[in-house]
Amino acid sequence: MSKDKIVSGLDVGSSKITTIIATIKDSEGVNVIGVSSVPSRGLRKGQVVDIDESVASITKSLEGAERMAGVSVGNAFVSVDGTHVESQNSKGVVAVSGPSGEITDEDVMRVIEAARAISLPTSKEILHVIPRYFIVDSQSGIKDPVGMNGVRMEVDTHIVTGAATSLRNIAKCISQVGVDVVGLVFSGLSASYSVLTDTERELGVILVDFGGGTTDICIFVDGAPAHSAVLPIGARNVTNDLAIGLRISLDSAEKIKLALSKPPKLAVESNEEGEVRDKKESDKLDVSTLGIEEDLSNVSKKTLTDGIIKPRLREILNMVKLEIQKSGFGGLTPSGVVLTGGGSETIGMVDLAKQELGMPVRIGMPQGATGLVDEISSPAYASSLGLVIYGSSYQTEDVRLPLVGRIEVKNIVTKGISWIKNILP
Repeated sequence: MSKDKIVSGLDVGSSKITTIIATIKDSEGVNVIGVSSVPSRGLRKGQVVDIDESVASITKSLEGAERMAGVSVGNAFVSVDGTHVESQNSKGVVAVSGPSGEITDEDVMRVIEAARAISLPTSKEILHVIPRYFIVDSQSGIKDPVGMNGVRMEVDTHIVTGAATSLRNIAKCISQVGVDVVGLVFSGLSASYSVLTDTERELGVILVDFGGGTTDICIFVDGAPAHSAVLPIGARNVTNDLAIGLRISLDSAEKIKLALSKPPKLAVESNEEGEVRDKKESDKLDVSTLGIEEDLSNVSKKTLTDGIIKPRLREILNMVKLEIQKSGFGGLTPSGVVLTGGGSETIGMVDLAKQELGMPVRIGMPQGATGLVDEISSPAYASSLGLVIYGSSYQTEDVRLPLVGRIEVKNIVTKGISWIKNILP
């Protein structure tokens, strides 16, 4: 195991903090060896509101994963969420520098830097600069221009930004635990690495990550992100509505919501002739088995679902619909919508999403890893696993540098080989 590369992901969410440790092998890919998830404290809607409580929660999650994996974490990729995360698309143009007109890695990095030069307020920092496609002379839609010949090269990039203070607060919490931040990753983008297929990305797809306090939206067109946004509403709002409607605590409301969202188990009965048939499920929810402190009698599932849960879900989905319309990319996503995150498992979510959004809808389950996958086989861990998959391919030493994937890694490797050749006798 010592020869394997170890990558850690720290998903700092509004409802839970998850640490995943994995080994990376060329033949096997991502192999999860440690997982730990604890309730989130000191965070609200993706942002730090109490550093001490946040550090305590992160420490607990980190130690649990380290014990399971049997390794110590020195650095990690960390998720970033919150309404301060915004996006825009930017273009860059450069002249090809080589006398022969052949495009090199240096030209690619120069044109990406040119696209990165956007006017930002001092309170904002760039999280990602992701190339969508390149244009060499008049030829558009190029994914990797290295080795091609041309005179003028353009790039269309997707830039994700975040509030500098929020990013520093998260980085400070992680550093106080004794872990270095390798890269800050927008949680909507990281979730896409574990739930979306290459075909969906190419055709065009909308990823909607329903978290506890926020809802992340990431629209992919022609294989690359074209729009990213965060809505300040999530599954916790459904829990709040249940607590208010039933006049119970938030913990009790969460238990009832989870019980309602579990798939029903149909009982069977036999008649006098010995024929077995499905027994109709009772509309009453037996709350006595849920360990609720309040003295509640049996409540109607239909009343809770249709009267409290669905109206709130419909409101959230309408906000998602407005954001899709605002982006201008709604008509370019024939693959429809992929729902993920813990809130996507709420009762009635898929059917409501099909009605409200008017598109094909599926639940996105985390894929692309081996090892302790049973621990994370839920949409709630899509962003957590995505961080590790992201980290297995994308490396950078500075969280402020653009994480441009294979092109950046290739450039770093090329420079490293050249440097070694220069110092050798």
